[in-house]
Amino acid sequence: MSTEKNDKLKKLRDELLLKRKNGRAVVSEQTLKNTDAFCEDYKDFLNASKTEREAVSTAQQLAEKAGFLPFDINKVYRAGDKVYFNNRKKAMALCVIGTKPVEEGVRITAAHIDSPRLDLKPNPLYESDELALFKTHYYGGIKKYQWTTIPLAIHGVFCKKDGTTVPVTIGEDDNDPQFVITDLLPHLAQEQCQRKLSDGIKGEELNILIGSHPITDDEGGDLVKLNILKLLQEKYGVTESDFLSAELECVPAAKARDIGLDRSMIGSYGHDDRVCAYPALRAVLDMDKTPERTAITILADKEETGSDGNTGMNSAWLRYFVYDLAKSQGGDIHHALANSKCLSADVNAAFDPTFPDVMEKRNASLLNYGAVITKYTGARGKSGTSDASAEYVGEIRALLDKNNILWQHGELGRVDLGGGGTVAMYIANLGVDVVDLGVPVLSMHAPFEVVAKLDVYMTYLTVRAFFGNALTN
Repeated sequence: MSTEKNDKLKKLRDELLLKRKNGRAVVSEQTLKNTDAFCEDYKDFLNASKTEREAVSTAQQLAEKAGFLPFDINKVYRAGDKVYFNNRKKAMALCVIGTKPVEEGVRITAAHIDSPRLDLKPNPLYESDELALFKTHYYGGIKKYQWTTIPLAIHGVFCKKDGTTVPVTIGEDDNDPQFVITDLLPHLAQEQCQRKLSDGIKGEELNILIGSHPITDDEGGDLVKLNILKLLQEKYGVTESDFLSAELECVPAAKARDIGLDRSMIGSYGHDDRVCAYPALRAVLDMDKTPERTAITILADKEETGSDGNTGMNSAWLRYFVYDLAKSQGGDIHHALANSKCLSADVNAAFDPTFPDVMEKRNASLLNYGAVITKYTGARGKSGTSDASAEYVGEIRALLDKNNILWQHGELGRVDLGGGGTVAMYIANLGVDVVDLGVPVLSMHAPFEVVAKLDVYMTYLTVRAFFGNALTN
C-alpha cells in the first residue's frame, strides 16, 4: 500500500473514529501535579465529612473563608455577590451572582453528600449474654456482608428535650475506641455459607458490638448495658430516652488513602457522591471572576434513599431558592428555571476487569479516562431517568473539548442487568436542561471505594468551565 494511501486512511481514522485514551498517558506533567495537589485537599474533605451534616459544616466553613455570606431573602443581590443557604444543616446551596439577571437562567451543579451507611435504630441499645450491642437499620443500597468485621466509627447528634444538640464522633481519633459487627468463624459457618450471598448477613444481624464490661457494684440485670449508659451520660449528658431523638450513623473508621504503588488512585468511604460534591464545591468557591450566569452549587441529602424529604432534591427547596434570587432582582420567577442548565454531578460504575460480564465495555466508563457523561441512568427500559436531550449533550461535549478537558461516556451496566438513579430527573422536572456528569468508581457503595485522581480533577475543571470560570488545562 502506498504512503499516500496510508496517510489518507490515517486521516480518515482520525476524523471519523471515536478515540478513547488513558489520560495519564496524554496530559502534561503540570496537569498531573495540579491533580495531586487538588486530591490532597479532597482527601482532607473526605476525612472531615463522613456524614451529610459534617459535609455541610465543612462546606460552610470553607465558604465563609472564601467570603460567602448567609442568604438573606430581603436583600437585593448584585453581580459578584457570594451567598450560601444552609438547609437544616443537611443540605446546602452556594451561589455567585452573575452579570445577567437570574430570570434569564442560572447554571446549577448538583451533587449529593449522603452515602450508604448504618443508622442506629431509635431504641438501639441492648444487652445479650453480657455483651452490649446497637441495633442498626442500613441506609441506601449496600452489600450487607461487606460491613462485618471492619472498624466502625459513630457520627451524629443527640437532640435533647431541652433543645440542646450534642454532637458525637467516636472512632476517628487515634485514641478513640472503635466498633465492629461480628461474623461467624469458617469452622461454624457451614449453614450460613449455604445462604444466598445477598442473605449471607441479614439486616437484623447487623448488630454493632459496643461493650462487655459490667457495672460491678450492682446485682441487677443488664449490667453491661447500664455501664454503657453511664459512660454516655458522663461524656454527653444523655439518657437512653435521648436515642429517640438522635441521628447516629455508623461509618467505616478508615481514612482516605492513596491506592497503588503509583499513587494514582484514592481509596475511601463515601466517594459516592462526595467525589463529585467536592469538585462542585471547590468550583464555586474558587471562582476568580464574576460569571455571566449566576452559578449555583447544590449539595443535596437523601439521594441514596430516593431524594425524598425536605433536604432531598425531590422537595421544593432548590425551586424556592432560585425563585427568591430572581424575585430579589425584580425578575420573573417562572422563567428563571426554564432558562437554566444543570450538571447533575454523580458517579458512574467504572469498568472492573475482575467482573467484566456485568458491563457492555463499549459503553462503560474507565478509570483515568476523565469525567464521564451519563446521558441517562434508570433501569431496564430507562425507568426513572430524565434522559438528556441530544442538543444538551452536544453543548456539554463542545464545552469540554473547547477547554481540553478529558471526558468519556458511560452507561451503568448491561441493559437488562444495570441501572441506578441520580438527582437529574428531579431537576429536569423543574424544566431545567440537565445531564449527569461525574467520576467513575470501583466498588461503588462498598465501605471502601476507589477512584482515579485524574478523573476527580477533570470533574473539577468541567464544573469550572460550566460556570464560565475555566482554567487552562
